Amino acid sequence: MDDKIFDKIDDVDLKKTMEKSYIDYAMSVIASRALPDVRDGLKPVQRRILYAMIELNNGPDKPHRKCARIVGDTMGKYHPHGDSSIYGALVNMAQEWSTRYMLVDGHGNFGSVDGDGAAAMRYTEARLSKISMEMLADINKDTVDFGPNFDETEKEPLVLPSRYPNLLVNGTTGIAVGMATNIPPHNLREVIGAVVKIIDNQVEEDRETEIEEILKIIKGPDFPTGGMILGTAGIDQAYRTGRGKVKVRAITDIEPMQNGKNRIVVTELPYMVNKARLIEKIAEMVRDKKIDGITDLRDESSREGMRICIELRRDVNPNVILNQLYKHTQLQDTFGVIMLALVNNEPKVMNLNEMLGYYLKHQEEVVTRRTKYELNKAEERAHILQGLLIALDNIDEVISIIRGSENVQLAKTRLMERFALSDAQAQAIVDMRLRTLTGLERGKLEAEYKELMARIEELRAILADRKKLLGVIKEEIMVIAEKYGDDRRTSIGFDEYDISMEDLIPRSNTVIAMTKLGYIKRMSVDNFRSQNRGGKGIKGMETIDDDYIEELLMTTTHHYLMFFTNTGKVYRMKAYEIPEASRTARGTAIINLLQLQPGEKITAVIPLKEYKDDHYLFMATKNGIVKKTPVTDYANVRKKGLAAINLREDDELIEVKFTDNTKDIVLVTKYGQCIRFHETDVRSTGRTSMGVIGMNLSDEDEVVGMQLNTQGEYLLIASEKGLGKLTKMEEFSPQNRGGKGVKCYKITEKTGNIIGVKAVNMDNEIMMITTEGIIIRMKVEGISVLGRVTSGVKLMNLSDDVTVASVAKVREDKSLMENTDESELVSEEEEKESAAAAAEAAKRASGQVTETDDELMQELLERAEADSEEEE
Repeated sequence: MDDKIFDKIDDVDLKKTMEKSYIDYAMSVIASRALPDVRDGLKPVQRRILYAMIELNNGPDKPHRKCARIVGDTMGKYHPHGDSSIYGALVNMAQEWSTRYMLVDGHGNFGSVDGDGAAAMRYTEARLSKISMEMLADINKDTVDFGPNFDETEKEPLVLPSRYPNLLVNGTTGIAVGMATNIPPHNLREVIGAVVKIIDNQVEEDRETEIEEILKIIKGPDFPTGGMILGTAGIDQAYRTGRGKVKVRAITDIEPMQNGKNRIVVTELPYMVNKARLIEKIAEMVRDKKIDGITDLRDESSREGMRICIELRRDVNPNVILNQLYKHTQLQDTFGVIMLALVNNEPKVMNLNEMLGYYLKHQEEVVTRRTKYELNKAEERAHILQGLLIALDNIDEVISIIRGSENVQLAKTRLMERFALSDAQAQAIVDMRLRTLTGLERGKLEAEYKELMARIEELRAILADRKKLLGVIKEEIMVIAEKYGDDRRTSIGFDEYDISMEDLIPRSNTVIAMTKLGYIKRMSVDNFRSQNRGGKGIKGMETIDDDYIEELLMTTTHHYLMFFTNTGKVYRMKAYEIPEASRTARGTAIINLLQLQPGEKITAVIPLKEYKDDHYLFMATKNGIVKKTPVTDYANVRKKGLAAINLREDDELIEVKFTDNTKDIVLVTKYGQCIRFHETDVRSTGRTSMGVIGMNLSDEDEVVGMQLNTQGEYLLIASEKGLGKLTKMEEFSPQNRGGKGVKCYKITEKTGNIIGVKAVNMDNEIMMITTEGIIIRMKVEGISVLGRVTSGVKLMNLSDDVTVASVAKVREDKSLMENTDESELVSEEEEKESAAAAAEAAKRASGQVTETDDELMQELLERAEADSEEEE
């Protein structure tokens, strides 16, 4: 007995056995569990759930079904695994923060963005969403292959027809053995636009599509939770190679509070970030003193949307705190893209072009098989109709044959012999009802036969011509884009450490507007049109109470903007970094862009193309102090700002001009005094000096504006109550600096104090802005030229309690340009050339950060960390 037992023992090599078993297991996980198919973008469990739901007739037009029933059917028929894994996949497809275009319409508690789990499946209900019906469309028309289920009692689809590119649209995450996939979701319209582009190139030009063409259409991932992607280098690398890292940042806003404090409000989080855990992490860092300055932390999220409030101490810089939060928490996160999917049941890393190519190939097969199925059905029906029409043409003889036959089989045989009919046709004739004999029914049969023959011809044409087949795919996919497409949720922002970003921005003229309370925006020049003197103006900007536009200037997208503040500091940023907005939008609070200290306000903005030798920044303060400093002293402006001028306690910086030491300076005060002196009267001093006296002011008077004599032949002076005049510049004789000046405006109760002064020419235009945000634009030539001691004419009609807030100069075709030479603006030809160059740079920049650029990436990361540490 014992010998027999020992006879059955086989000696095996443990190493080989383990290898074989492990490889079998690994391949099973890779091909049958963790990775999506490139054609429909679904893992087996997801595909089986959707198919089980359609089998249950659980569509969007039917009532919700208990999830326990759906899970039970899926498990019993197709997926022999635990119910928790099936329910987990079902829940994921029903969560709006997990799936960009939800495949399941859930009813009940399906969890939350805080990481709460869904209720038990016996409580929740679900049905297919409308868009998931497009995944399953025409599945019963032999469009895809079916295979046996685990016990060979049922058939299940090996792939779904997937009428839209689900793999890219909804993305997926999966960890297999030795490999993983992490494909971000994308915008449906953009992805379908790319597929249409590939089809158009093949149909119209018989060529393959370059990846650069697709990159122009698909801007980047589009996460269901929104957020902002920093830079394009990571996106380009991922799309070109199949692997890359995308930096995603939360959407935050710094809001001033009534008590002088600020709060950071978070309204959108990076994809897959757990809100509750994020708040815990911030609270931990405050407790451990890693971040100092947060006084309160609240989650104010509701059904209307997400809102996390982080209140700050009065004495801290909100931008510094925000940067610390970006660095230490998941307010800024990295999404590692690995575009891996199963191609012919083998895992493959693909670029964007390959993914779309495989999808289109799948659609060609689906539509071809569907067309063949429909053609077969149409031909079968046409064959029957031919028999019926023959019978109707010979109805008396047919009736006679049927009546004279002993049984149905004999009747069929005689009909087949007499009229050369097939068995199916003869069967249809003997089954024919008497009502078919009416004229109306005969007409219907003839019309149906005619339609069928046209349809058969059309279907055969599709099968015979690949271009027609692609046209059908294009037509159907565009309907889906129209029906289910929506706007992008994730914006693409700038990454200051992304070396390719600067070149990708075309040079173009742009208008910058900033309000008294510190809201700033960038607009296109086309937003403004000319009006006649005395008009009411157009709505310029949505402002809040007591706010109005204070700075209005024109520059180019690549100019530096130097922001000078009332405390004598200067900050700097590129014009393109200011968010673009419409003419009526309020804009972005400047404290979201610059690291202003509490109580610090912008008082002058100057655009600058480059830092030239022998050029100066000339500054004037409210108290009549002037200062001239070489512009090169301001070449290195840190994020925290730079000291621009040393001010006395009660003084403020009001104006800054870019000069070349050859001009005359004109200062005008609110009480109507004016002084003109040579720029050379003021010696050049260092960046942190205080300056010298430019004008001797009377009590309570203050300087409201500084102009240069070269800026225009006339001095336009405007008062708060909408009156103004032109006075020739030559009427103001140069004198030594430091004097009281001469009278330049007759101030009365009707005029109010002087609000603004601009040096202009007759071919210029000006803009006046009221305290209610109304803008009027008028030609200078329509304003009266008067002597020095006059009050002027009505320039603008004002309502009661409304005054003029500021005046801005407009040059012909170069609107709103105040501090920059017209020669520095961009012509239409240059603008077009720059747009083309930016597109070319996009191609080059896309390849700049590749897998071989490790040293460069390391250097950029170190620079980013060093800057963050310096801010702390």
